[in-house]
Amino acid sequence: MKQSQFKWEEQSLSEEQQQLIEVFKENKLSPIISELLVKRGVATLEEAQSFLTPTLAATHDPFLLYDMDKAVSRIQQAIEQGEKILIYGDYDADGITSTTVLKEAIELIGGEVEYYLPDRFVDGYGPNTEVYQYYINQGINLIVTVDNGVSGHEALMFAKEQGVDVIVTDHHELPAELPEAYAIIHPRHPLGEYPFKDLAGVGVAFKVATALLGEIPMESLDLVAIGTVADLVSLTGENRILVSSGLKILKQTERVGLHALAEIGSLDLANANEETIGFGIAPRLNAMGRLKSAMPAVELMTTFDDEEAMCIATDIQETNAERQALVKTITKDALEMVDAMGELPIYVLYKEEWHEGVLGIVASHIVRQTQRPTIVLTKNDDTQLLKGSGRSIANIDLFQVLSQIKEQFVSFGGHHMAAGLSFESDKLDEIKNDLIKIVSPLITEETKETLTIDARLELSDISVELIEELTKLSPFGTDNPSPHFLFEKNQVDGMKKIGADNNHLKGQLVQTTSQIDCIAFGKGDAIDELVTGESVDVVGKLSINEWNGFRKAQLMMEDYQVSGIQIFDMRGGKNNDFAQLSINPTYVIFNDETSAANIPTECLYHVKTKEDIEALTQIKEMVFVDCPYDLEVVSSLVSLCDIHRLYLWINVSTEHYLSGVPTREQFSKVFKLVQTQGSLDVRYKLTELSNYLQISKNHLIFIIKVFFDLGFVTIEDGLMSKVANPSAKALEESDVYQAYLHKIDMEKLFLYSNVADIRHWISQQEEDR
Repeated sequence: MKQSQFKWEEQSLSEEQQQLIEVFKENKLSPIISELLVKRGVATLEEAQSFLTPTLAATHDPFLLYDMDKAVSRIQQAIEQGEKILIYGDYDADGITSTTVLKEAIELIGGEVEYYLPDRFVDGYGPNTEVYQYYINQGINLIVTVDNGVSGHEALMFAKEQGVDVIVTDHHELPAELPEAYAIIHPRHPLGEYPFKDLAGVGVAFKVATALLGEIPMESLDLVAIGTVADLVSLTGENRILVSSGLKILKQTERVGLHALAEIGSLDLANANEETIGFGIAPRLNAMGRLKSAMPAVELMTTFDDEEAMCIATDIQETNAERQALVKTITKDALEMVDAMGELPIYVLYKEEWHEGVLGIVASHIVRQTQRPTIVLTKNDDTQLLKGSGRSIANIDLFQVLSQIKEQFVSFGGHHMAAGLSFESDKLDEIKNDLIKIVSPLITEETKETLTIDARLELSDISVELIEELTKLSPFGTDNPSPHFLFEKNQVDGMKKIGADNNHLKGQLVQTTSQIDCIAFGKGDAIDELVTGESVDVVGKLSINEWNGFRKAQLMMEDYQVSGIQIFDMRGGKNNDFAQLSINPTYVIFNDETSAANIPTECLYHVKTKEDIEALTQIKEMVFVDCPYDLEVVSSLVSLCDIHRLYLWINVSTEHYLSGVPTREQFSKVFKLVQTQGSLDVRYKLTELSNYLQISKNHLIFIIKVFFDLGFVTIEDGLMSKVANPSAKALEESDVYQAYLHKIDMEKLFLYSNVADIRHWISQQEEDR
């Protein structure tokens, strides 16, 4: 039995919701789309139609944003008076696209614009006083922030004192007190009433651009889609409209920079969707800000020069490859640290050589593997402070946890799921211990991350047509995830490791006469788990695999659980180094002659009788070190113990099954020799007898034991002598003979049968309990 990584949660439907589904179906919506819409909170037919056919006509008037009229007037004034305008952005994909959208809009109406994206390692996040001072000295008269600014009190006050107005456009968490700015455009402004609160930074910049131009800048929607998807904001409401429309523009974009990036990165823009952005474009743009300056990314988005575009795209591709290598190396180091630490409520991981720019990604990987909050740290060469990023699980508020010891930090900020912090290196152990104490009582079964199941399906339900139908719910993302389906009682067939590091799986799920290709990313280590149980329940997403013009449905596995006893085949030297097992099993030895070397004494049990089983009834993980020959004992063991995971090692000193039973002719040859010679030395002359009779020594010993058991011979001081006129008996009447046959049967089952047959035998014992 293998439990799922996540806590599966299936939404039940009320009677009213069931009735709504029927209304949707009556209006020609398919049953699956109707059900999924209702489970996504769609409450009316009008809402359903709006959801399925998002249109720009349904976007909100940009002047509903607080201070928009004031900001637009000030920008227009700057353009009319020939003032120099600085757009101050951010170093991630949202900041890059925000900067580009507003730059193009201002230039389109004649403005003179410069832009600056701060350097993560030099300037930090948000408004920077030194950078502001530099540009003010260069003659900048107006600063417009995009995707930052609401927490930039110091820099904004400095600009104001220098007589330079700052217009803030941002979407991040609002501080208790807003900074001194000429205007603050934010969808959640405390004095505003904008209908949609979850715009990305690029969404806010797009609204400013729309207000400036007096119309929607359609050519900017590709950038809006990229920034919105990349920033993981809610893909509902207005964002859904913007991304849906933006993806249509992206498929036919005229930006030579995006085409260059697609060519270098083997991205298919003509069929772009949210995954093209999330897994292709966004990571490449983000890589620039993580490892170096993000400024060239804006140049890529705005250039009309094919050669320049290809040069920048190549640099971005190489930077992303470097980022991937760093993440891979650091994640490996971090996971090794986690293994050495054992299970903890929170992991605080530090290594001086780790690259600061990728620590957040690494933390996310560790959280995914461990289901524990994680903070990953490195040392800043300039300040000598430990600096890093933290990520959390849904049910533990990392910001609140860190807030309880905030006096120990030099800097600290974040939200529920993520945080950044820095502190003096000599406080590392103290902070580790404090965080463990704080988080420890918060770790319960309820902290297990939830995976929402949208519906149950059978493999026979799946078709390319069904998956195409599901795309009506896209674009998928935050608050509108791609549907997760539960498939129960599957068998796994042909599962194998794939990928450069064998860290992914590919195979088939099978249900009676139906099957589907299955991909499991990042689950390479789970291959033994998947193939060991009676059946596997799988939760995953559906997609279409296209190759050489052929389209085929496939399942992307997200999580799984294995039902029934799991049997791990370690016979014949397969991974018999039990010191490497990531488990703490009980080792069971059935026979006196079996060696117990290298097995921890405290984990070792000798089982010879039913009474020996009493101490094992609560054991869930067990290793059979050798072959059980007592059928009654092993039957009682597997029926009385609640075994979830059984590891078959099955060492034998003599293999009865392979040796087989001596032939009648061989029994006769030994019998005749004894009758002829009268007595034979079987203590010192056994090898010579074996060679003379051409019978293996093991078989010869067995024949002698059978003859002794039947009373055909006597044995005294190593001398075997014939018995005059012994009673006529069949070989089968010998207990020794029968015991040998029984050992053959037990070895056939436990040493040579396949795992499915052994599982079936165990199931029979449990049924007969």
